[in-house]
Amino acid sequence: MHLNRRAFLTASLAVPLLALAWPLSALATTPEAAPLERMALAVHGTEGPHRLDVEVARTSAQRQRGLMGRESLPADHGMLFMYPREQSGRNGFWMFQTLIPLDIAFINSEGTIVAIRTMQPCGSSSPSDCRSYTPDTPYAAALEVNAGYFAKRGFAKVTAWPCRVRGKQLAHPAFKRARSG
Repeated sequence: MHLNRRAFLTASLAVPLLALAWPLSALATTPEAAPLERMALAVHGTEGPHRLDVEVARTSAQRQRGLMGRESLPADHGMLFMYPREQSGRNGFWMFQTLIPLDIAFINSEGTIVAIRTMQPCGSSSPSDCRSYTPDTPYAAALEVNAGYFAKRGFAKVTAWPCRVRGKQLAHPAFKRARSG
C-alpha cells in the first residue's frame, strides 16, 4: 500500500473516533460543574441586618450537590437554594456527605423565614440512613449557613426576611414583591 493511501485510511478512521470522543468529553464539563453564582444578601433579624455572601443553587443538580464535601464554610457565607415553584413542607434537606453542621432557614414566597433547623452531618455511606430536615410548611427557598448562625444573631423566632441584593429586592418568581414599611 502506498504511504499516502495508508495515511489517508488512518486519518479517515481516526476522524470519526475523535468526533465520537468529543461530545463525550463535552458532557463532562456541564454547566453544573461551573462555579455557582454568588451574591450579597442581607438577612434582617431582631438585631438589624446581617450581610452574607451566598452561592446560589438554582438548578436541580446544583441543589442536590449543595454543600456536600465542604470541610468548612467562612463565617458570613452560605448557600441559597432557589426553586422555580413552591415546595411542600414535607420536602426536606439531608446531610448525606456533608461534613459540617449547618443551620437552614426555610423561606416562603412572601420572603419570610418560616422555619429554622440545625442539621448535623450524616456519617452513613447510605443516603437512606440520613435524617431529613423538613420545615412542615411550604417554602420557596432555603438558606444554609454554619450551625449557630441564626441563634447568635437573634433569629430564635420566625423572622421577616427582606432579602436585598445590591439594594434591590431579590428578583425571583417565587418571591412576591415585599411591602415597604
